[in-house]
Amino acid sequence: MAVIACLDVHYLDDSPRPEERGGARAAVVAFATWDAAKPSEQHVVPIATVAPYESGAFYKRELPCLLAALAALSRVPEVAIVDGHVWLGEGRPGLGARLLEAEPRLRTVVGVAKTRFAGSTATPILRGSSSTPLWVDEAGAPVDAPKRIAEMHGPFRVPAMLRLVDQLCRNGTPITS
Repeated sequence: MAVIACLDVHYLDDSPRPEERGGARAAVVAFATWDAAKPSEQHVVPIATVAPYESGAFYKRELPCLLAALAALSRVPEVAIVDGHVWLGEGRPGLGARLLEAEPRLRTVVGVAKTRFAGSTATPILRGSSSTPLWVDEAGAPVDAPKRIAEMHGPFRVPAMLRLVDQLCRNGTPITS
């Protein structure tokens, strides 16, 4: 059985709780098929300290958080989906490419960005009734990422599993159903 995982990070720089400031929450949801409606596993990982934002090197801040979230899973997924680009341009690695390099047990990393990075070669896809595209790219073993993201569960622009992982890292509590 294949495992696919969505990953996201929420930074707590403006947290009303002083003990959280400077940290983050990383979240991961895992599921078995691209069209899954519910996760098989979900985790929220508190990150006490994160690197400061560095223009042009966002991965330095985000990558350790994503690796911590992956480590919370019972097994390494074959495919990881990140909120952002895999490639920033031809031969310019983005967060997704950096994740694939840092975790060689992943077969594929798919990037799903809500806005296009100038120079990116990501493919625009439309979901639901939205006329605003998501920008999709991939690295590693090809999975036809635009097609796969289009077929993910949920009626909205952002697939249900990506919405869930975003909610998890923002509110800090696994969602039960």
